[in-house]
Amino acid sequence: MRSACLVACLAGLAHAAPAPQNINFEEVETSDAPTLTGPPINAVSQPVTYNEEAAKASAAAEVTEELSSPSKRGLTTRGVDDPCSPQPQGYGPKPSTDSADAFLAFRTFHDTALNAPTPQGYQRSFVDLQASVNANAYMGLYTLKTYDTIKCQQLCDAASLCTAFNIYFERDPTLAPAEACPNPAGFTNIKCTLWGSGVTTEAAQNKGQYRHDFQVVISGSNGYTKNSPPDPQLGFDGPTPFGGAINAPGNYMGQKYFPGVYDAGKCAGACQANTAYNSRRPRSDGTFDACQFFNAYVLSKNNIPQGTYCSLYTKAWGRQYSTNYGQYRGSDYYSVSSSYGYTLNPQSSGHI
Repeated sequence: MRSACLVACLAGLAHAAPAPQNINFEEVETSDAPTLTGPPINAVSQPVTYNEEAAKASAAAEVTEELSSPSKRGLTTRGVDDPCSPQPQGYGPKPSTDSADAFLAFRTFHDTALNAPTPQGYQRSFVDLQASVNANAYMGLYTLKTYDTIKCQQLCDAASLCTAFNIYFERDPTLAPAEACPNPAGFTNIKCTLWGSGVTTEAAQNKGQYRHDFQVVISGSNGYTKNSPPDPQLGFDGPTPFGGAINAPGNYMGQKYFPGVYDAGKCAGACQANTAYNSRRPRSDGTFDACQFFNAYVLSKNNIPQGTYCSLYTKAWGRQYSTNYGQYRGSDYYSVSSSYGYTLNPQSSGHI
């Protein structure tokens, strides 16, 4: 179903009647979600491995394959520690009483979060929550020795496409809970998670969980989002900032949605793949529809970022056409943010 839509949407509709650039809810809701939407429950470190060039190539290959035949990606499963194995010890303070309730009430966590500095170039998205972010754009995890927003910001800045981070205190067990040790003593980890889209209060949904009888809980959770545009893309002018998504009167080729990290490079790959596909199938006069411009933005559901949405065009459109700020689907609101345009340079002739 999804590949059929891609063929119809992307394979040369520039000369058809103008089509509305509504959000394709079917593709969004049927796309495979990322395997991880946050760190595994037993993780203390998970370095960022996202590769922009590989992601762009993968996006182009996915579009080309979907234009020809449907495919599905498989998911992998997480591992767990051996029963009762010692866990890496954290560096955070802990209350005198070793319980989840005492951890959540511990004043030191709240004061630390409330007084933490906001790094330059970032804005604070939320402060002192008792939940951590759980969303599609998860990139990696680091455990810190102190509650250091500047250190977490530096880790984000060093990671390609990281646009936000979440720092928090987490109550973790000293041993991997099992039948022989269902409720071991607890300690405090200070965790810094990195994200490929902005973090929001609505996305902070992980309030912890039970591991046998041990209760993992979170406190002093702060989120910060970077004030910067997405990266430039080779062969394109931009990024040009828009207010909403483009809703142009014509020259619309179609769209492609990629769940996970916000990566305009995937849109560039989709644009180039469609041009290549169409150029191999020209009209009788040798012309074909070339992707000359794309609009990339973060699509959020009820203010929780979902992934990168790409709209493709055979002509560049300006900010005055960026009028689609979001749409309802039933009671759910899908909103547009971080919307940018990229224009092919030089432009394709659209002729073989």
